[in-house]
Amino acid sequence: MSPAVRRALVIATTGPVAGSILAAAPSAFAADKVVSKSTVTALDPAEQKIADNLTTRAQDPRLGPSLSGVVIDAKSDRVVWGHDASTALMPASNTKLATATAALTVLGPDHRFTTKVVYGDGTLTLIGGGDRTLTTDDLDALAKDAVAGLKRAGLTSVKVRVDDSLFPEPALATGWNAGYYPNEIAPVRPLVVDGHAVADTAVDAGQVFAKLLTDRGVAVTGDVTRGAAGAGNVPVAQHSSDKLSKIVKHMLKVSDNNIAETLLRMTALGAGRSATFEDGTAVVRSVLSQRYGVSLDNFEMYDGSGLSRSTRIPAQTLAEILDLTVDPRHRQTLKYIADGLPVAGEAGATLGPEWGRFDTPDSQCAVGKVKGKTGTLTGAIALSGMTKAQDGRWKVFSFVENGSTAAGNDIKDALDGLAATVNGCWA
Repeated sequence: MSPAVRRALVIATTGPVAGSILAAAPSAFAADKVVSKSTVTALDPAEQKIADNLTTRAQDPRLGPSLSGVVIDAKSDRVVWGHDASTALMPASNTKLATATAALTVLGPDHRFTTKVVYGDGTLTLIGGGDRTLTTDDLDALAKDAVAGLKRAGLTSVKVRVDDSLFPEPALATGWNAGYYPNEIAPVRPLVVDGHAVADTAVDAGQVFAKLLTDRGVAVTGDVTRGAAGAGNVPVAQHSSDKLSKIVKHMLKVSDNNIAETLLRMTALGAGRSATFEDGTAVVRSVLSQRYGVSLDNFEMYDGSGLSRSTRIPAQTLAEILDLTVDPRHRQTLKYIADGLPVAGEAGATLGPEWGRFDTPDSQCAVGKVKGKTGTLTGAIALSGMTKAQDGRWKVFSFVENGSTAAGNDIKDALDGLAATVNGCWA
């Protein structure tokens, strides 16, 4: 490549560097929290009423034979109520709470994911950087900058290649059904556009990019290919995603499986590990136990989204994760999890009316008063969240149900009723 062409194409590239901030051992605060939650103290009358009502309502036949549940006072960390709280059950999408905690801790709330375009040997290479929110408009902006550089260099045609080497070959996680592809989850690649549910999201994104180049007057020769960018390629365009904090909030509100799996891999890379299910979940465990002192008793995690039917997490652990998000000592990093939880009755989120949530006589009173993460798999339904109870204090709760033979909507109604009980509006 001549120096003139290089100067015409090149742009200055800067980007955030993900760094691991995992602690080597639990902080004193984390250790204190574990001890305090195991300490039994007397409940005040308002909390005793919550506990008594939950003890009765947890026997609802809709909830089936296996229920793990706990309620914690967020300020004092006092356990208000528990029912097999340390029993590990399939948590479904409540797993995303653990994934989000690790991602925000390792990468930081302000982290952005960068998609790049480089040029060399007559080829533009679109390089995936783990942005699962990339859109056609974003690719068009990249195409615009690339075309401007090509035209300055006097180039009117190129080949297009995609580089998705940031992640290893897509694979099924332990506990996934093959039928999940591509509707429930697409093969996990670091390059995808508009969330397309296709088998090869990287080549698909490259084809969209190639068309945009053509639309802007640069001919694309041959088919889009896959390959690593050359060491001597020069950068010609780049796009940065929204901040991780915003991406996490969106992921939790709509329970996006694909974003969760991408974040798991980017978190692994940020911690200096490989972008695999195994290393990603290992980093999640390290963050929870070593950085925050969260109990991992009976904790088994195999993916980032909760689709795995092999994952087992107790309600106690899920509640401890949520409790961290409202603690002043961790809110700067983890508040986006609490902020991203769907609100009961909020349209466009998984606790919205379109999903039939909080619409029974028992639970309607909690609309706008409860926020929580949903979780649904065949044979497993969960709801973990928080609410300001009638005593004016925030309560963190987690309810995980497995094995009920009731209809899914009936099970969800029962769990919504438990949340309304924690709030106290269903007295």
